[in-house]
Amino acid sequence: MPELPEVETTLRGISPHIKNQTALKVIIRQPKLRWLIPTELPQLIEQHTLQSLRRRAKYLLLNFDTGTLLIHLGMSGSLRVITDNTPVAKHDHFDIQFTNNKSIRLTDPRRFGAVLWLGTDPESHPLLSKLGPEPLGTEITANYLYQKSRSKKVSIKQFLMNQDIITGIGNIYCTEALYTAGINPVRAAGNISLQRYQKLLDIIQNILTLAIEQGGTTLRDFVGSDGKPGYFKQELNAYGRAGQPCKRCQQPLSEIKQAQRTTVYCSSCQT
Repeated sequence: MPELPEVETTLRGISPHIKNQTALKVIIRQPKLRWLIPTELPQLIEQHTLQSLRRRAKYLLLNFDTGTLLIHLGMSGSLRVITDNTPVAKHDHFDIQFTNNKSIRLTDPRRFGAVLWLGTDPESHPLLSKLGPEPLGTEITANYLYQKSRSKKVSIKQFLMNQDIITGIGNIYCTEALYTAGINPVRAAGNISLQRYQKLLDIIQNILTLAIEQGGTTLRDFVGSDGKPGYFKQELNAYGRAGQPCKRCQQPLSEIKQAQRTTVYCSSCQT
Protein backbone atom coordinates (compact mmCIF):
# COMPACT_ATOMS: atom_id res chain seq x y z
CA MET A 1 0.00 0.00 0.00
CA PRO A 2 1.33 3.48 -0.80
CA GLU A 3 2.44 5.12 2.46
CA LEU A 4 2.81 8.77 3.43
CA PRO A 5 6.05 9.45 1.50
CA GLU A 6 4.65 7.87 -1.65
CA VAL A 7 1.45 9.93 -1.40
CA GLU A 8 3.45 13.10 -0.71
CA THR A 9 5.61 12.41 -3.74
CA THR A 10 2.50 11.83 -5.84
CA LEU A 11 1.20 15.20 -4.67
CA ARG A 12 4.45 16.94 -5.58
CA GLY A 13 4.60 15.11 -8.88
CA ILE A 14 1.17 16.07 -10.18
CA SER A 15 0.75 19.56 -8.67
CA PRO A 16 2.84 21.62 -11.13
CA HIS A 17 0.86 20.23 -14.07
CA ILE A 18 -2.69 20.79 -12.84
CA LYS A 19 -2.72 23.50 -10.15
CA ASN A 20 -4.68 26.59 -11.24
CA GLN A 21 -5.95 24.73 -14.29
CA THR A 22 -9.62 24.41 -15.25
CA ALA A 23 -11.19 20.96 -15.41
CA LEU A 24 -12.54 20.30 -18.88
CA LYS A 25 -13.94 16.79 -18.54
CA VAL A 26 -14.42 14.11 -15.86
CA ILE A 27 -14.35 10.50 -17.05
CA ILE A 28 -15.63 7.73 -14.79
CA ARG A 29 -14.99 4.33 -16.37
CA GLN A 30 -15.45 2.19 -13.26
CA PRO A 31 -17.42 3.78 -10.40
CA LYS A 32 -17.15 0.78 -8.09
CA LEU A 33 -14.01 1.42 -6.08
CA ARG A 34 -13.93 1.11 -2.28
CA TRP A 35 -16.94 3.40 -2.38
CA LEU A 36 -18.94 4.42 -5.40
CA ILE A 37 -17.55 7.42 -7.26
CA PRO A 38 -20.34 10.06 -7.11
CA THR A 39 -22.19 10.25 -10.42
CA GLU A 40 -22.56 14.03 -10.07
CA LEU A 41 -18.79 14.69 -10.16
CA PRO A 42 -18.79 15.98 -13.75
CA GLN A 43 -21.35 18.65 -12.84
CA LEU A 44 -19.36 19.60 -9.72
CA ILE A 45 -15.91 19.79 -11.32
CA GLU A 46 -16.14 20.50 -15.04
CA GLN A 47 -15.46 24.13 -15.97
CA HIS A 48 -14.15 24.83 -12.46
CA THR A 49 -10.61 25.71 -11.40
CA LEU A 50 -8.34 23.52 -9.29
CA GLN A 51 -7.10 26.12 -6.83
CA SER A 52 -4.79 24.03 -4.67
CA LEU A 53 -3.75 20.49 -3.73
CA ARG A 54 -2.66 19.08 -0.41
CA ARG A 55 -2.15 15.83 1.47
CA ARG A 56 -3.86 14.81 4.69
CA ALA A 57 -2.56 11.52 6.08
CA LYS A 58 -2.66 9.23 3.00
CA TYR A 59 -5.42 11.17 1.27
CA LEU A 60 -4.94 13.59 -1.62
CA LEU A 61 -7.24 16.61 -1.44
CA LEU A 62 -7.92 18.59 -4.61
CA ASN A 63 -9.50 21.93 -3.77
CA PHE A 64 -11.70 23.31 -6.55
CA ASP A 65 -13.56 26.60 -6.37
CA THR A 66 -16.71 24.51 -5.76
CA GLY A 67 -15.36 22.20 -3.05
CA THR A 68 -12.85 19.46 -2.34
CA LEU A 69 -12.24 16.15 -4.11
CA LEU A 70 -10.60 13.34 -2.10
CA ILE A 71 -8.50 10.68 -3.80
CA HIS A 72 -7.08 7.64 -2.01
CA LEU A 73 -4.72 5.26 -3.79
CA GLY A 74 -5.87 2.17 -1.90
CA MET A 75 -3.67 -0.92 -1.84
CA SER A 76 -2.14 -0.76 -5.29
CA GLY A 77 -3.36 2.42 -6.96
CA SER A 78 -1.39 5.17 -8.66
CA LEU A 79 -2.17 8.65 -9.93
CA ARG A 80 -0.22 10.10 -12.83
CA VAL A 81 -0.22 12.96 -15.28
CA ILE A 82 -0.93 12.04 -18.90
CA THR A 83 -1.77 13.77 -22.14
CA ASP A 84 -5.30 13.51 -23.45
CA ASN A 85 -4.35 11.01 -26.16
CA THR A 86 -2.75 8.47 -23.81
CA PRO A 87 -4.30 5.01 -24.46
CA VAL A 88 -6.61 3.63 -21.77
CA ALA A 89 -5.48 0.44 -20.01
CA LYS A 90 -7.56 -2.16 -18.20
CA HIS A 91 -7.41 -0.70 -14.71
CA ASP A 92 -7.62 3.00 -15.61
CA HIS A 93 -10.83 3.90 -13.77
CA PHE A 94 -10.95 7.68 -13.47
CA ASP A 95 -9.61 10.74 -15.34
CA ILE A 96 -9.85 14.49 -14.99
CA GLN A 97 -8.93 16.32 -18.18
CA PHE A 98 -7.75 19.92 -17.91
CA THR A 99 -7.73 22.70 -20.45
CA ASN A 100 -3.92 22.65 -20.76
CA ASN A 101 -4.08 19.24 -22.49
CA LYS A 102 -2.99 17.46 -19.30
CA SER A 103 -5.01 14.90 -17.40
CA ILE A 104 -4.66 12.98 -14.15
CA ARG A 105 -5.52 9.30 -14.31
CA LEU A 106 -6.26 6.95 -11.41
CA THR A 107 -5.14 3.38 -12.04
CA ASP A 108 -6.27 0.89 -9.40
CA PRO A 109 -6.06 -2.86 -10.16
CA ARG A 110 -7.56 -3.97 -6.85
CA ARG A 111 -10.14 -1.17 -6.66
CA PHE A 112 -9.48 -0.42 -2.98
CA GLY A 113 -8.92 3.26 -3.73
CA ALA A 114 -11.47 6.05 -3.48
CA VAL A 115 -12.68 9.15 -5.29
CA LEU A 116 -15.10 11.12 -3.11
CA TRP A 117 -16.58 14.60 -3.13
CA LEU A 118 -16.24 16.31 0.28
CA GLY A 119 -17.93 19.59 -0.55
CA THR A 120 -16.92 22.90 1.00
CA ASP A 121 -16.24 21.60 4.53
CA PRO A 122 -13.80 18.71 4.00
CA GLU A 123 -12.49 18.57 7.57
CA SER A 124 -15.93 17.54 8.83
CA HIS A 125 -16.01 14.43 6.63
CA PRO A 126 -15.81 11.16 8.65
CA LEU A 127 -12.59 10.13 6.87
CA LEU A 128 -10.82 13.30 8.03
CA SER A 129 -12.58 14.58 11.13
CA LYS A 130 -10.91 12.25 13.67
CA LEU A 131 -7.42 12.11 12.21
CA GLY A 132 -4.56 12.83 14.55
CA PRO A 133 -1.70 15.26 13.85
CA GLU A 134 0.69 14.78 10.95
CA PRO A 135 4.01 13.10 11.87
CA LEU A 136 5.93 15.87 10.08
CA GLY A 137 3.70 18.70 11.29
CA THR A 138 4.34 21.26 14.00
CA GLU A 139 1.58 19.90 16.26
CA ILE A 140 3.23 16.55 16.96
CA THR A 141 5.59 16.31 19.94
CA ALA A 142 7.11 13.54 22.02
CA ASN A 143 5.14 14.77 25.02
CA TYR A 144 1.90 14.46 23.01
CA LEU A 145 2.68 10.80 22.22
CA TYR A 146 3.74 10.16 25.80
CA GLN A 147 0.54 11.63 27.26
CA LYS A 148 -1.67 9.82 24.73
CA SER A 149 0.00 6.51 25.56
CA ARG A 150 -0.41 6.62 29.33
CA SER A 151 -2.17 3.49 30.66
CA LYS A 152 -2.39 2.10 27.13
CA LYS A 153 -1.83 -1.66 27.03
CA VAL A 154 -1.94 -1.81 23.25
CA SER A 155 1.41 -2.50 21.58
CA ILE A 156 3.56 0.43 20.52
CA LYS A 157 3.24 -0.59 16.87
CA GLN A 158 -0.56 -0.63 16.98
CA PHE A 159 -0.47 2.66 18.88
CA LEU A 160 1.62 4.35 16.20
CA MET A 161 -0.58 2.99 13.41
CA ASN A 162 -3.75 4.31 15.05
CA GLN A 163 -4.70 7.18 12.74
CA ASP A 164 -6.61 8.88 15.56
CA ILE A 165 -3.31 9.22 17.44
CA ILE A 166 -0.94 10.13 14.61
CA THR A 167 -1.65 10.00 10.90
CA GLY A 168 0.07 8.40 7.99
CA ILE A 169 2.54 6.01 9.63
CA GLY A 170 2.04 2.75 7.76
CA ASN A 171 3.40 -0.71 8.30
CA ILE A 172 6.68 -0.35 6.43
CA TYR A 173 7.90 2.88 7.99
CA CYS A 174 6.57 1.96 11.44
CA THR A 175 8.52 -1.29 11.33
CA GLU A 176 11.66 0.56 10.26
CA ALA A 177 11.30 3.26 12.92
CA LEU A 178 10.86 0.79 15.77
CA TYR A 179 13.87 -1.20 14.57
CA THR A 180 16.05 1.90 14.39
CA ALA A 181 14.86 3.08 17.81
CA GLY A 182 15.52 -0.35 19.35
CA ILE A 183 11.95 -0.67 20.64
CA ASN A 184 10.24 -4.05 20.68
CA PRO A 185 7.01 -3.71 18.63
CA VAL A 186 5.01 -5.76 21.15
CA ARG A 187 5.95 -3.56 24.10
CA ALA A 188 2.93 -1.78 25.59
CA ALA A 189 2.73 1.84 24.47
CA GLY A 190 2.06 2.89 28.07
CA ASN A 191 5.36 1.36 29.23
CA ILE A 192 7.58 3.55 27.09
CA SER A 193 9.29 6.55 28.65
CA LEU A 194 9.13 10.14 27.45
CA GLN A 195 12.83 9.97 26.56
CA ARG A 196 12.27 6.96 24.31
CA TYR A 197 9.27 8.66 22.68
CA GLN A 198 11.49 11.62 21.86
CA LYS A 199 14.05 9.35 20.21
CA LEU A 200 11.31 7.45 18.39
CA LEU A 201 9.64 10.59 17.05
CA ASP A 202 12.97 11.95 15.83
CA ILE A 203 13.58 8.69 13.98
CA ILE A 204 10.08 8.61 12.47
CA GLN A 205 10.52 12.14 11.16
CA ASN A 206 14.00 11.41 9.80
CA ILE A 207 12.87 8.24 8.00
CA LEU A 208 9.82 9.91 6.45
CA THR A 209 11.79 12.99 5.42
CA LEU A 210 14.51 10.89 3.81
CA ALA A 211 11.93 8.82 1.93
CA ILE A 212 10.25 11.97 0.61
CA GLU A 213 13.63 13.41 -0.43
CA GLN A 214 14.48 10.20 -2.26
CA GLY A 215 11.08 10.29 -3.91
CA GLY A 216 11.92 13.67 -5.36
CA THR A 217 14.26 11.98 -7.81
CA THR A 218 11.30 10.07 -9.29
CA LEU A 219 9.04 13.06 -10.00
CA ARG A 220 9.52 12.63 -13.73
CA ASP A 221 7.77 9.26 -13.39
CA PHE A 222 4.46 11.04 -12.90
CA VAL A 223 4.40 12.23 -16.48
CA GLY A 224 3.78 9.65 -19.19
CA SER A 225 4.76 6.49 -17.31
CA ASP A 226 3.21 4.30 -14.64
CA GLY A 227 3.25 6.96 -11.93
CA LYS A 228 4.51 4.59 -9.25
CA PRO A 229 7.37 5.93 -7.12
CA GLY A 230 7.56 2.64 -5.22
CA TYR A 231 9.40 2.74 -1.95
CA PHE A 232 12.20 4.88 -3.36
CA LYS A 233 14.75 2.08 -3.52
CA GLN A 234 15.28 2.76 0.16
CA GLU A 235 17.40 0.19 1.95
CA LEU A 236 15.09 -1.37 4.52
CA ASN A 237 16.62 -2.71 7.72
CA ALA A 238 13.73 -4.82 9.00
CA TYR A 239 10.63 -4.84 6.79
CA GLY A 240 10.65 -7.81 4.42
CA ARG A 241 13.84 -9.27 5.97
CA ALA A 242 12.36 -11.98 8.23
CA GLY A 243 14.91 -14.73 8.90
CA GLN A 244 17.80 -12.64 7.62
CA PRO A 245 20.59 -11.46 9.98
CA CYS A 246 19.99 -8.33 12.01
CA LYS A 247 22.33 -5.64 10.71
CA ARG A 248 23.37 -4.82 14.27
CA CYS A 249 23.76 -8.15 16.08
CA GLN A 250 23.53 -10.71 13.23
CA GLN A 251 20.73 -12.66 14.96
CA PRO A 252 17.93 -13.80 12.59
CA LEU A 253 15.06 -11.32 12.45
CA SER A 254 11.72 -12.57 13.77
CA GLU A 255 8.31 -12.22 12.10
CA ILE A 256 4.95 -12.01 13.87
CA LYS A 257 1.43 -10.81 13.08
CA GLN A 258 -0.01 -7.76 14.82
CA ALA A 259 -3.57 -6.76 14.00
CA GLN A 260 -3.29 -8.83 10.80
CA ARG A 261 -0.16 -6.93 9.72
CA THR A 262 3.29 -8.46 9.40
CA THR A 263 5.91 -7.23 11.85
CA VAL A 264 9.61 -7.98 11.47
CA TYR A 265 11.95 -7.17 14.36
CA CYS A 266 15.06 -8.23 16.23
CA SER A 267 14.21 -9.96 19.50
CA SER A 268 17.74 -9.28 20.72
CA CYS A 269 18.22 -5.60 19.84
CA GLN A 270 14.67 -4.33 20.28
CA THR A 271 13.64 -4.20 23.92
